[in-house]
Amino acid sequence: MSTPTFLDPPPGVRRADLHLSHGPVAALRALPTSGGAELAPAVLVHGFTGSKEDFIALLQSLAQAGREVVAIDLPGTYESPGPETLTAPPGVQLPDYRLSSLGGVVAEVVDEVGNGSPVHLVGHSFGGLVVRETALSERVALASLTLMCSGPGALEGDRATGARNLIAALSMDPSTARLQELWDEQFDSEARQRTADPGIQDFLRRRLVSSSAMGLMRTAEDLLGTADRVDELAALDLPTLVLYGENDDTWSTDEQAEMAQRLDAQRLVVPGAGHSPNVEAPETTSSALTSFWNQTESVGRR
Repeated sequence: MSTPTFLDPPPGVRRADLHLSHGPVAALRALPTSGGAELAPAVLVHGFTGSKEDFIALLQSLAQAGREVVAIDLPGTYESPGPETLTAPPGVQLPDYRLSSLGGVVAEVVDEVGNGSPVHLVGHSFGGLVVRETALSERVALASLTLMCSGPGALEGDRATGARNLIAALSMDPSTARLQELWDEQFDSEARQRTADPGIQDFLRRRLVSSSAMGLMRTAEDLLGTADRVDELAALDLPTLVLYGENDDTWSTDEQAEMAQRLDAQRLVVPGAGHSPNVEAPETTSSALTSFWNQTESVGRR
């Protein structure tokens, strides 16, 4: 999980709900504190056990370049209600927690934020698999795609073992009470290792126990079982950036470098960062995203 270093929204950043066809999705929306938002907007999608707050250190600087930037909670994550708690409007199918369904939710977010115009789309870790589904659906206009610390297919290694263990721990009792037990048994000590700030520790607890246990199980299953769809994505000829920390230990850096080559994508390795350059090196990450976005828009205007 990404662990933000602060939670108070910076100037120009506000908490909002996006009202989609199935129900609300929680978001942090950022606009320039001076000047207009003349450039194409961007949508940011978090990873497994993450949330919109994973991007809080990026939002102000990304917006100051002259664009609206929106980070969301996927359905069933933290402040976005899951389908278990919603009633489907007439003629609307509630999303489930599978990649294709989550990709459809992100497509609807893109459509609302862009109002039909192209949008830059970023996915971190599991979010990279989600936004890949959005791009492959070809339902909305995308200005670019960024895969941040994500991979070509199923997760392997120690992180895969962690996902399997979470599925096993929740399979007999996918409930909020069980999530609280898991926090007390395991995740509390991990949070204390990640941060000494009691406020951040409490946020990490609230984020976990407020999320859908069933959603965590289903997304973990897809992390372990998703297919390699890189060749399909490459066929879209969509401007793509593969960005990861030099010490990323989730999908290997070799895997991500090879994925960038297969996509004919730009590749940027963030020095000193691991699996969360959005938190560990926000200035470098923000600068890289802004440069990439400006470049793609400049090419598009020719």
